[in-house]
Amino acid sequence: MLALLNGAFIIFHTVLLVFNLTGWAWRRTRRLNSITLGITAFSWLGLGAWFGWGYCICTDWHWQVRRAMGFADPEGSYTQFLIRHLTGLEIGSVTMDWITGLAFGSAVLLNVALTVRDLRNDRK
Repeated sequence: MLALLNGAFIIFHTVLLVFNLTGWAWRRTRRLNSITLGITAFSWLGLGAWFGWGYCICTDWHWQVRRAMGFADPEGSYTQFLIRHLTGLEIGSVTMDWITGLAFGSAVLLNVALTVRDLRNDRK
């Protein structure tokens, strides 16, 4: 069961991450992208106020499953874990946090800018 949960977390969390970074690109997915970006921001900042800035509930649950499986993942973030497992690259946590934050911030700005553009075009 733990192996199934681990696989499900890898798939779900990776799809969520990719969607957060790209869902702004299509008008049809932009609203859902706004929701997932908002949930992510709430986890990182809202829950992060209690559990530590950048706290991700998905990562926390996934790490619990992996610890129960006997893994001792050294990474603090899911993106750090994913990069290491996909490429073998060891990226420091501060660097990865900056990369993640800049990518997330860019996705939010693109989502907002395109949503505003669409609303203006719809009014014309």
